[in-house]
Amino acid sequence: MEHMGIEPDRLQFSWVSSAESTKFVKVVTEVTQAIKELGPNQNLVKTMPEVA
Repeated sequence: MEHMGIEPDRLQFSWVSSAESTKFVKVVTEVTQAIKELGPNQNLVKTMPEVA
């Protein structure tokens, strides 16, 4: 994913069964918090072009 500009910490995988609602909530909460702490992906933020 790095070659596409996605930081490794932004991609997470977790196996959650449909019967594991508590685990699902925990995983989503942890991933959301981790992404918020990383802030915007600087590789994907659009910038204004410089005008001469």
